[in-house]
Amino acid sequence: MLLSLLDIMEKVTNRRQLVLWFLIELSLFLSACSCEVPARKFLKETGSNTPVRLQISDHHVVIDNGLVKVTIENPTGHLVGVKYKGVENVLENKNANHNRGYWDVVWDEDAYDKLETKHVEIITQTDDLVELSFTKKWNSRNHDKTLPLNIQKRFIVRRGISGLYMYGIFEREEDFPEAQMYQIRIAFKLKEDRFRFMAVSDTIQRIMPRSEDREERRSQTLDFKEAVLLTNPSNPSLKGDVDDKYQYSTENNENKLHGWISENDAVGFWIITPSNEFRTGGPHKQDLTSHVGPTALSMFVSTHYTGTEIDTLYKQGETWKKVFGPVLIYLNSASSKHDHRKILWNDAKRQLSEEIDSWPYNFTRSEDFPHSEQRGRVNGQLLVQDRYMVKELMQAKSAFVGLAAPGVAGSWQTEGKGYQFWTQTDNIGRFSIKNVRPGEYNLYAWVHGFIGNYKLDLNITIQPGNKIELGTLIYDPPRNGPTLWEIGVPDRTAAEFFIPEPFPQFMNSITKDGTDKFRQYGLWERYSDIYREGDLVYTVGTSNYSRDWFFAHVPRNIGNSTNRATTWQIKYNLQEVNENGTYTLQLALAAASYAEVQVRFNNLDIGLPYFTTKRIGYDNAVPRHGIHGLYRLYSINVPGYRFREGDNTIYLTQTRSRSSFEAVMYDYIRLEGPNSLIN
Repeated sequence: MLLSLLDIMEKVTNRRQLVLWFLIELSLFLSACSCEVPARKFLKETGSNTPVRLQISDHHVVIDNGLVKVTIENPTGHLVGVKYKGVENVLENKNANHNRGYWDVVWDEDAYDKLETKHVEIITQTDDLVELSFTKKWNSRNHDKTLPLNIQKRFIVRRGISGLYMYGIFEREEDFPEAQMYQIRIAFKLKEDRFRFMAVSDTIQRIMPRSEDREERRSQTLDFKEAVLLTNPSNPSLKGDVDDKYQYSTENNENKLHGWISENDAVGFWIITPSNEFRTGGPHKQDLTSHVGPTALSMFVSTHYTGTEIDTLYKQGETWKKVFGPVLIYLNSASSKHDHRKILWNDAKRQLSEEIDSWPYNFTRSEDFPHSEQRGRVNGQLLVQDRYMVKELMQAKSAFVGLAAPGVAGSWQTEGKGYQFWTQTDNIGRFSIKNVRPGEYNLYAWVHGFIGNYKLDLNITIQPGNKIELGTLIYDPPRNGPTLWEIGVPDRTAAEFFIPEPFPQFMNSITKDGTDKFRQYGLWERYSDIYREGDLVYTVGTSNYSRDWFFAHVPRNIGNSTNRATTWQIKYNLQEVNENGTYTLQLALAAASYAEVQVRFNNLDIGLPYFTTKRIGYDNAVPRHGIHGLYRLYSINVPGYRFREGDNTIYLTQTRSRSSFEAVMYDYIRLEGPNSLIN
């Protein structure tokens, strides 16, 4: 109920407070009426103007701003406690100190390092902000067997912010021994008796199983250890669900906000990532978010959905330094449990928007994290020239344009050490890449609806404060002749193809609206079930790729844990053939894992294929419920005498079949006729 005017007047001393109290009570009233209200919290939390205080003891460091009380183990740098509202510690007290909130690195042959530090240093201490650095210098002379890496783990608590910022500064010196760093992340293990509801996006939000539900007495392990069928979960409503952390993976460009809600307290715990500049593999690399534990992850480096093709090898003699983050660990609360999930999620999205607007942060105190005035900008316009589509230049609408380490076209997909800066073009192809760190880059792009990768043949040097105008750039996508037929859409995914319903026993309510069917478990086994009488046959002009082209080219399960290679057929008709001309088969792959595609024209029985990809890929996208992995394009030139007037068939054989997951996903296939344009 709204407070009476008398009640309000007793609580306030000036007009500004009166207005604030009116907005507070109005928001509560509207919420109680189930009315739509803006996501922004009207209520400033108690303690929001409290100065930030720091206490350091032999074993702990405590930072308190009146909203959150953060406890860090001294000197290891492990986050052991976060007090918020009535929750004494949102992290799991039952876990050891090194298993609550921690950095970790997976390196050389699955060695595991939680980056324990040796010293703590006060970087900034004011009423408005405290920044600490927990450090360790690697020393070979001390026979140090830990990861050869200099470590700074930074923590920032600000006045009025209900959360903490975390970032890492990692460095390798010239004499450090060679090392692979396959994974770099921050992990948070939350209180299991409170945090049960997980939110990854507007559509992926659900009550989650407990960790004990994955134990043998309550579940059945499926085809791999990450996936279990819940047979006797503590929450009966989850019986029959499949739990697999990879079902909740998202692309880097979408992985900005995820977390957990404590239902009893109406408290939210969120990881907010306002920038992707420090993540690897570009905007479309997929990675983990939150999963059963309850666990929340801030992923910086991994081989997920790329395999070891992403560059994570650091050689002796190669110096390297990189800042990962900052990310914000944000906590919020709802004053009422009525629709609290929506209130908390929308408020977290509001906070994300504020963090994005504030990027790059100006409150960090590291020379390795340049502020806005120390960064640069690149502007330009991207157009597309494909004279077989239209004679005029076309605007590259919503194209992804980015700066990454110098390399070949498309190398940003497997670039794992430097920074990347990406944006999308507007409706006429204009782009502005802002807040770019000083350094050497190449400019890359890809355009929806066109195959291939664009790279500007120019090294771009960013200096503090500079603005580079590139003018109009023209992308000539791979094209040798007119389109005779095509299958799919050039979008680097297999999402437009036929994705079946899962087997009933594996149906999972992953998304609220039933979208993203590719996230369901066991879809690869549906191929053998649907195509019982023979492999896929696609007839150009009659078949529909959204109905008749299976999303993944997988082996056939013939029983007794045995698989067999599969051959798909594309049938089409050519009214005339230029035997002296050269045709081109454009074969674009959206994913590949331990696979080989062999291509034959009109004769399946010949021994050697006309073309083979050879063995390619490690992205494991099929079992990890991705709809793409790494993009690959093969432009296959074929002499005209390989074709015939009338009916023709292309045979695509995926030869590998040791497991169900040796597979490819196609992005797009196009047959081009001989060049008919006069220059």
